Amino acid sequence: MGEQQNYYRENEAYADFLENWDAGFYAKYADALCPTEPGGKALDVGCGVGQVVQRLIDAGHEAHGVEVSEPNIVKARQISNRCQLYNGRSLPFGSAMFNSAGALNVLEHVEEPEAFITEMIRVVKPGGRLVLSSPNFFRAIGFRDYHPRMRGLGNKFKNWRRLRAKRRQIATEPGAVRFDRMEPIIREPFQPDDDAIIATNGVEMRFFLEKNGCEVLSVECTDRYVTKPIDFALNLGPWRFLMFNAFVVARKRSH
Repeated sequence: MGEQQNYYRENEAYADFLENWDAGFYAKYADALCPTEPGGKALDVGCGVGQVVQRLIDAGHEAHGVEVSEPNIVKARQISNRCQLYNGRSLPFGSAMFNSAGALNVLEHVEEPEAFITEMIRVVKPGGRLVLSSPNFFRAIGFRDYHPRMRGLGNKFKNWRRLRAKRRQIATEPGAVRFDRMEPIIREPFQPDDDAIIATNGVEMRFFLEKNGCEVLSVECTDRYVTKPIDFALNLGPWRFLMFNAFVVARKRSH
C-alpha cells in the first residue's frame, strides 16, 4: 500500500465527509454502474461509506464494494457485508466475476493508475461495463476551478498544450503513455480533492480502457445529471475533453 492509501486508511474525516454526500454527487455514476441484467453483480471500487452500493441494491442488483479506508468500511458494512477492505492494488476477486465495475473519484488518488484500470477490467465479464469518473485536471475551459492546476489563463493554456502533446504521444508512441503525476496538497480541515496525485483526464482514461480490450461507449465532461439540452451541448463536441470532469463508460470486448 502506497502513501496515498495510507493517508486514507484511518482517515475519519474522509468517512465523515462521504457520509454527508448528497445523492446528486453519485447518482449518475451509480445508475451507469447498474448492470443491464436483472440481479447482475456490480463492483464499486472505492465504495466510500456505501451509498452507491445501497443504490445498486435498491435497484435489485448484487452489489459489492472495496475500500482502502477502515473507517469507510465500518460504515459501509452497515449497508452490506459484501463491502470489504482491500490493499488498493489487487482486487480480491477472480477474473470475469462481475457484470460491471466502476470507480468514482478514485483514479486520481492511486499510485499506479494504469495497473488500476487493468485490474478493474480483469474482474469484469466479457460484454460487461466499466465506469470511470474522475476530475479533468487538464481543464482549459471553465470558471471557479477548485484545484490550483486548473486555475488561471496561464494554467489553462498549459493544460491545452499538454493535452495536445498527450494526443500526439498516443498516436506516435502509445507504449510510452503514462498519466502525469502531481504533488498532493494536504490541507486542514480535510479537503478530499486537493490531495490528488494523478492528473486524470478523459483522453488518457479512454486510451487505457481501449488498450486493455474495451470499447469506449462515451466520454462526457458531466459527472452529474443536468438538464438534457445543456448536457447535450456540453458533450456534443471535442470541447468535452477540455472541461469539468472525465466520465467514461466502456464495455469489455468479447474475445
